[in-house]
Amino acid sequence: MTIDPFGQHVDLYEQWFERNPLVYESELRAVASLLPADGVGIEIGVGSGRFAAPLGIRLGVEPSEPMAELARRRGIEVLQGVAEALPLADATCDFALMVVTLCFLADASLALCEAHRVLKAGGSLIVGFIDRESPLGRRYQSRKGESRFYREARFYGVGEVIGLMQTAGFRELSSVQTLFQDGLPRRTSDPVRPGYGEGSFVVLRGVKPQASRAKVGS
Repeated sequence: MTIDPFGQHVDLYEQWFERNPLVYESELRAVASLLPADGVGIEIGVGSGRFAAPLGIRLGVEPSEPMAELARRRGIEVLQGVAEALPLADATCDFALMVVTLCFLADASLALCEAHRVLKAGGSLIVGFIDRESPLGRRYQSRKGESRFYREARFYGVGEVIGLMQTAGFRELSSVQTLFQDGLPRRTSDPVRPGYGEGSFVVLRGVKPQASRAKVGS
């Protein structure tokens, strides 16, 4: 996972949320719409806790210690580790969340298999990301070299993420989307709509079947 930019530029990361509150609000509502109402949850790549804290998730995994410290201040119990080797036992959580984490991972396939492993049967994985094929995704890709955070990122299209989740063993996939406006800053927040293909921020939810095993390494 790409760690250094986040550890070195925590203030810049936090300032993005302060400068773009309506984008942040829209993304939060999209994630919340697919989040289970109860159960033990974990955010993988919890960062500074900007999503976990308002969504009521009290456990996170994060490789960057400066980011983890901010998350702890927001009331999150943070385990230091990476998505590809989660420091959790099998079947520990009812749901897992990953928000704009996939694009920074060294091995997204392995990370999704790890999420599958730590979920209980019937548990859900919720993945939020910027669609590579969207206006915002194309802009981020074209300006990767100018960004401290996205320079080494790999963006994914919705079809790719669906394929990765299915290969890891997730079924019953559902989706919502938001960020329909082009450009920043926003004057209004965006609605949350079912599906994908129009909004730049997509959230996918997959379920671990009652009797299933992740295809690790596939």
